Parts: sequence; C-alpha cells; structure tokens
Amino acid sequence: MWSSFWRSRDRFSLDELRYFIDQLQKVQIVNNVNKDFVIEALRSISELITYGDQHDSNYFEFFMERQVMGEFVRILKVSRTVSISRQLLQTMSIMIQNLKSEHAIYYMFSNEHINFLITYAFDFRNEELLSYYISFLRAISAKLDKNTISLFVKTQNEEVVSFPLYVEAIRFAFHEENMIRTAVRALTLNVYHVGDEFVNRFIVKAPHADYFSSLLTFFRKQCIDLNGLVSETLKNPDSDTTTAILAAVDEIEDDLYYISDVISAGIPDVGRLITDNILQLLILPLLLPSLQLDAANDIQIGAITSLYLLCCILCIVKIKDLANTIAAALFCPPEAFVADSETQLNGYVPEIQQPENENVIEVNGCSKQIMRSLSSSSQAHPENIISKGVSHSTLRDALLSYITAGDDLQVLGSLSMLATLLQTKELDEIMLDALGILPQRKQHKKLLLQALVGEDSREDQLFSLGSSSIRDEFNCELDGYLQALKEQYGVVCSSLEAGTSPSAHRFQVLNALVSLFCRSNISPETLWVGGWLFRQLLPYSVAEFNSQHLKLLKDSYKNCTCALLEETRGTWPDLLVTILHDEWKRCKRAMEASSPQKEPKCILFPLEKPSADDVLPSESSIIAGERMCKVVKVFVLLHQLHVFSLGRALPDQPPACLPSDIPENSRARTAGLDVSGPKLGTELTLVDAVPCRIAFERGKERYFCFLATSVGSSGWIILAEELPLKRHHGIIRIVAPLAGSNPTIDETHSRWLHLRIRPSTIPVLDPAKSIAHGKAKTKALVDGRWTLAFRDDESCKSALSMIIEEIDLQSSEVKRRLKPLLNLEGDTDVSVTSLHPLNLEGDIDVPVTSLHSEASSSTQIPSDSS
Repeated sequence: MWSSFWRSRDRFSLDELRYFIDQLQKVQIVNNVNKDFVIEALRSISELITYGDQHDSNYFEFFMERQVMGEFVRILKVSRTVSISRQLLQTMSIMIQNLKSEHAIYYMFSNEHINFLITYAFDFRNEELLSYYISFLRAISAKLDKNTISLFVKTQNEEVVSFPLYVEAIRFAFHEENMIRTAVRALTLNVYHVGDEFVNRFIVKAPHADYFSSLLTFFRKQCIDLNGLVSETLKNPDSDTTTAILAAVDEIEDDLYYISDVISAGIPDVGRLITDNILQLLILPLLLPSLQLDAANDIQIGAITSLYLLCCILCIVKIKDLANTIAAALFCPPEAFVADSETQLNGYVPEIQQPENENVIEVNGCSKQIMRSLSSSSQAHPENIISKGVSHSTLRDALLSYITAGDDLQVLGSLSMLATLLQTKELDEIMLDALGILPQRKQHKKLLLQALVGEDSREDQLFSLGSSSIRDEFNCELDGYLQALKEQYGVVCSSLEAGTSPSAHRFQVLNALVSLFCRSNISPETLWVGGWLFRQLLPYSVAEFNSQHLKLLKDSYKNCTCALLEETRGTWPDLLVTILHDEWKRCKRAMEASSPQKEPKCILFPLEKPSADDVLPSESSIIAGERMCKVVKVFVLLHQLHVFSLGRALPDQPPACLPSDIPENSRARTAGLDVSGPKLGTELTLVDAVPCRIAFERGKERYFCFLATSVGSSGWIILAEELPLKRHHGIIRIVAPLAGSNPTIDETHSRWLHLRIRPSTIPVLDPAKSIAHGKAKTKALVDGRWTLAFRDDESCKSALSMIIEEIDLQSSEVKRRLKPLLNLEGDTDVSVTSLHPLNLEGDIDVPVTSLHSEASSSTQIPSDSS
C-alpha cells in the first residue's frame, strides 16, 4: 500500500480520486500508524471533488456511485483521533463551500450523513476542533434556501419539531471566543433570511425563543462591563483604559448591528421578542433609572454609559415600538422603574444652586436681571419664561438639567441623546413634539397639511402652536403611549398636566440650550453640538425666538467679543485672523451637517487635556494659544447663531477688512521690508536699530543690531549684523515673533531687556505635535528666554518703546481687520470698499526663525561690561 501511495501519478485525475477512495475503503481502523494517510486521503478527495465540480462532472458522479459520504461517517466512527475528526470537518467544509452545482449540493444534503455529523458527539474540549465544527455548520448555512433547508429539519403535523443545525449552533452563541460567536451569528442570519414559514415558527417557539433573551442577557453583561471601564476612567483620568473602552464599544455596536440584521430578516414576532427583552432586561431596569437614581445599590450602569447605550440602540436597532417606548418612558419619574421608592437621587445629576436673589441669572459670570422683566409677559405667554431651574420630576427633566447644570460629559451625553431622538426616523412626530425637539419646519408642514385637508382651515390657527385643539390632540396621543407603557411593561406614569402644549415643551428645550450657550465652563466642541441641535429646532428667523432668548444670546456674544478683543493684544494676534477663518468654516460645516460631528461614543472618554496642562506653567504662551483657540471657537459659534437669529444668510467666510498697505513712515518701510516680511540672510536698513549684545552659549557673546517691526497683523524681532563697509545696513541673522515677547527691563540691571520668545505655531494646530488622550507624542515646545544687553539705559528704554509701539500697531491692525465681524448689528463705520471675506492670501506668513528650540530655550546672561 505504501509503495503505491508514493508513486508518481497525475494529481488531478479520475484515477487519482478512484485510488484514494479505494484505499480509504480498505481502512478498518484508524490508529497512529495509518492516520497520516487517512488525513492525506480526506484532504485529497476534497481537492479532487472541488476540481471536478469546475471541470468534469464525472468526478462527482463517481463520488456518489462509491457512496463516499457513508465512508466519511464510517471513518469517523472507527477513529478515536482528534486529528481525523478535525480533517474530516475541514474536508466537508471545503467541499460544501466550493461546490457550485446545485445537483451536487442537493446530493450532499439529501441524506442523513450531514445531520449525523452535525449531531455527532465531538470532543469540544479541543478548541481547534470546535472552530472546525462551527466553520462546518456555517458552510452548510451559507447554502441554505427554501429547497435545501427542508433537508435539515424533521416535521410532525406540518410543524418543525427538530432542526439540529440551528439548535447545535446556538449552543455556542455566547462562547468566550469572538470568532466562534461571529460564525454562529452568521449561521443564524443565514437561517433567518431563508424565510421558511415553518422554520420561523420553530425559531420563535419555546425553548428556542430563549435564544433572544439569552442574547440580550449577554448584551446586558457587556454593557455592565463597559460601564466598569468608563467609571474607572472617570475616577482616574490618567488610567490607560482607552484601548479597552474602544474594544468594548466595538463589541457592543457589533452586537446591536447583529440584532438589527435579525430584525431585518422579517420573521414574525422576532421584533416583538427583541423589543420586550431589550426593554425588560436592559432599558427599563438599568439604563433609564440610571439617568437620575443612585447607581450604588441596584443600578449597575452610570448615567454617562446609559446615555451612550441609549443613543446606540436608537441609532442601530430600527424598531418603531422600541423607539416610541423609550421616548414615552422619558416622561416617567425615575421611581416608576424601580421597586424601592426610597432610592436616592443619582450623584451624576448635579443639583442646581439657586442664587440668593431669584431675579438674577448668571451668564458667563455676569449677573443679568431678567426674571423681573419677564413677570408681566409671563401671564400672557407662560411658556416664554426662561426657567430659573429645571425640575427633576421626569427623566426628560433630568436630561435638560444635564444641559443647564451638568459637567461637560453630561452636557454632551444629553445633547447626543436629544440629537439621536430627533434623527430617529422610527419615532412618531407626536413623540418628537412631546419631547420638544420636533423641528418647526415639520410642525408647520403638519399644520399646513391639516389646513389643506380641512381639519382646521382658519388662518389664525394655522401656526398657533398653543391652540386648544392642538393641545387636546397632543395630550390624547401622548397619554396613549403612556398607557401602553403601563399595560405592557408595568411602568406607571401619570398623565401630563392639563393644558400642556407642545410649544411649552419646545421652549423648555430652547431655554436649556440658551442657558448652555451662556455657560463658560463647557468645551467649545460640546457647545458646537448644542449649536447643531439649536439650528435644527429653529430653522427660521427672529420671529421664532423669545425676546429673552435673544437677549441672553446677545449678552453672551458680547462677553465673548470682549474676550476676543483681549486676544488682539495677547500672545498670538498674528494667528488670530487665520484661526478665526479656519474655525468659521469648520463651525459652518458642523452647523449645516446632517448629524452632529461628535459620535455618541465620545461621551465615554474624558475630554482631551490641553497639550500643555501638565508640563508647562500657566503663563506659557502655549497655554495662552490654546485658550485663544477656545475663545475663537465659542465666538464663531455665537456669532453664527446670532446671524441666524437675525434672519441673515450665513456667508462661507467671515466678513473682514482687507490687509492694509505698509505706511510710508513705518519702520518696516524704512528698513526696506515688503509684505513678505524679513528673510534670513537678506540685507536691510538699520536706521532705527539699536546695538546690543546677547549670548546664546555660555561665554560666547555676539553683537547685533536690534530692530522691532510690524507689517499688517504680523510682527518680528530682528537681530542683524551690521555691515562693516556699508553704514546703517546689516544682514538679518535671527528673526523671532514680536507678539507675546513680554518685554521687561531687569530690576537690578537697567541696561538688560528680557524677552520671551514663543514658538512659531500653537501645538494644538499641529497634529504632529498634538497630544492624544493627555499623553504627549513629542516633546512639548517651551518658550525661549532672551536677555539683551544694551550700551546704556536710554538704548534699553528705546528698544522697549520700539517693541511696545510695534505691538500696538500690530494689535490695531488686527482689530481693524476684524471690525466688521465684531460689530454684528452693522453700526460700524467701515468703508464698503474695504470690506471683504477674510482673505488669507493677503496675510503675511513668514516662518519664525530664531535660536529658540526645544532643547535649548534660554540665553546666557551677558556680562555687565560695556
């Protein structure tokens, strides 16, 4: 036998197939002596059958004639070796996957040999064998259709009573190995999408329907595990849990997409089973109560994680009843979801501190007397009042309280939840209206349609959002949802107060958003999400606003404008126009996007720290630069919201004045500089330059001529070497930024001038130098320090005055360019010909070149000799 096995033969021939089948039929028992040959024979048969399926049908005819499937089963029975079982499963998988002929597939499935292999008691303690077995089952499922699926089931009285392929597979649905779980899910989807009526009834009957409850129980455990990681990160922001959280998020979203795929198969009752299980096992007992109740006792998931999970479920699992039930549950008090009515308020929900003077509301640190002015108008329009605080009577109120008084993650989580609800197509418009987030364009469209069909043709009622007929319809429909919540899930919730209108709820949301825009302790990125939601709710003009909304927005905008003006005399005025231009475009894209730019999973991570928080002192120019970027982002958002509230079109670029020409009497003109700025190695005139000394290395002083100059919004400190043969002319050797130099004369040496030399760019604007999750990718930039020694006190004071004068000119130019943007009401006296969208082509962009570096950022103190 062995000599014939090793002789040279045609590898892909019918004789070769005949040879291996003959030799396999001669095997009476498989042991260590012949197992290698049996493995080779099984492998070769699968290759030859696959080859024959594509080239010659006689191969498979011979396979059927010799009843090789029966030989496979016999070999399995006479073998006690795991390697044989493994190879047999692999052989079957290869043949099933690669056979294209329907006749061949039908033959493979039309006898009990496949079902025997499916139900055979393999030793699954061997993990590799289990992987081959699941792959074998998955390969079968990929070939299922309405004709072949009947070959794998047993029926009685026209009912499926046995389906081993499905039943054996779901035993491993929650195996610890992710690849096995994925394969089982693929198999189940293949079964579900066949659409066989009898099989579908088998799937949704007990005990097989328990698979769906087990699926949601497994998903619930993953959610609790995710919450553990998030809680650890919130308690210890420096812990390195980001990778683990991202992996957990990927698994959770994969699970939800699988659930969505199951629903899309259209099996009757499966949607109901999943809805009931996801509500009863996860949403009602865990997620919704955690929005306000104490998570220390029975509640195992925190508010931040719950908000993320609710957003994911609404985004991915497209079930109408599920979406509307979640929305209706937000009108219930937290006590409705837990048996213990003595539970305490959740620590995640911040208490709103009322000021001693209830007529005062804090806006960006400024007290605004507004409640007194509202007292008269509140009688006619009670919904127009800016509330002093949001009660915590329902979960919806808790969401609004996060926006008005929560921390950054809570605000982002609540905004993400509202934005997700607004975008959920499965949610009825009446629920969006009840939540106060139905876009008014949809509300007006609905009322217009009612008028056109004759339900209410009176013109005065068409856009009267608080009319009695609308309130009655609104309360009736919402009460129906709340009653269904009580009857189906036992959640008792009292009806809304009589006379409640959708406009009242909408104004509650607007109040919360306006309050958010007045907060100074929220990150700009989170405020942009609030701006997106605000724009969705108010796509019209100033007529849609309450007067106090406008007043608060305008006051907050003025405060932010003041902060922006301070930056024109700050450390980075030369980059202010550029940054503002870039952020304007980004903010406009964010406001006009179809969905918020931040994904819900962003709320699971602490906000990234500024790149310099832990490594640089508070007076660092890097800290100042990052602060300026935040000011610009908030200013741009408030400006665009203000433009929108005034009913004006939002331009693609912010309006500003064009760069001015270089004045004839300026130092830059006198020195011979043009709009391109100073360049190393070029010649310039030293008429106003002041001689000085500086040591960049210990014991090595160098002599330069000092000159401070500005061109437009850019400015430089120039150190030049005087030409010996050309009086009052020199070569530029060193250039550093003028802005942020903070010139000071030494207290003990009145001829010494100290300068701070900042980097040429803000690291937060340079991705290569940015910091991910608080950990630096590169060494952080630091400020350089120069000490210049002049001949006498007057020379030192002259250099100081020169710097201050040029900084003033630089600041004035930046203010002039931004003047049209800062005067939103249009009362600025600016020539029309000078107005233009911010055109960066006219700005001067000169790379800062100096001896400042990351490794050596200081100069040596020069000697005191003249």
